[in-house]
Amino acid sequence: MQEIKILVDKFEKHADPEQAIPMASYMKNHLPFLGIKTPERNQLLKEFFSETEINKMPFSPDFVKQLWSFKEREYHYAALSYCQKYKKVFTSEHIPFFQKLITTNSWWDTVDTIAPHIIGEIASRFLKIIPQYIDNWATDENMWLKRSAILFQLKYKSNTNADLLYRYCLVNADSKEFFIQKAIGWALREYSKTNPESVRNFIQSHTLPELSIREGSKYI
Repeated sequence: MQEIKILVDKFEKHADPEQAIPMASYMKNHLPFLGIKTPERNQLLKEFFSETEINKMPFSPDFVKQLWSFKEREYHYAALSYCQKYKKVFTSEHIPFFQKLITTNSWWDTVDTIAPHIIGEIASRFLKIIPQYIDNWATDENMWLKRSAILFQLKYKSNTNADLLYRYCLVNADSKEFFIQKAIGWALREYSKTNPESVRNFIQSHTLPELSIREGSKYI
C-alpha cells in the first residue's frame, strides 16, 4: 500500500536510536522502538492522515495488518490510532479481527487501548459479543484475553454491568499473574468512582489478591 510507504518514510526520518533504548527498556524490552515519543508521533500521524486521507476511506484491515507486521512498536500504535477513528462503526463482525490483535505483539500498552476503547465500544452496541466472545476470554489460557475481558467495561461508569465485572474478577482471583491482578484492581478502582459502596462490599466479601485489593480500594 502506498500509505504504508508514506508512513514508514515519515517514521524513519524521525527515528531516534538513542531515544529508542529507554523507550524499549520501559516496556521491559518486549519489543523494539524507533525512538519517536508520543507527542511527535501524534503530530506525524496527524500529518499522515491529512496528507493521505486514508481515514476518510472505508476501514482497511490490510492497512492495520501490515502495520502490525512491523516489529517496532510505533507502527502498532499508529495502527491503533487509525482503528480508533472507526470505533463507532465497528460491529460484532470485527471482534475476531481485534482478538487477533490482542493476542499478537501482546503487551499491556496495546491491549489497554483495544480492550476499553474498541472492544468496550463495540460491546456497548452489540451485547451479543459478551456471551459469544468475552465470556470465553475471561477464562482463556491467553493472559491478554483475560485482561481484556476484565477491562472492556473500564469506561462504562454507571453503565457497568457490575455482576459481569465481579464474575470476571472472581474467576481470575487466584491468578498469580501481575497483569491480571493489576487489571482486577484497576477495573474495581474505576468502577468505585461510580459505585463505591458496591465495590467496597465486593472487596470485603471475597478473597482477592492483595495487589487487586490495594488498587481497587484507592478511592474507597
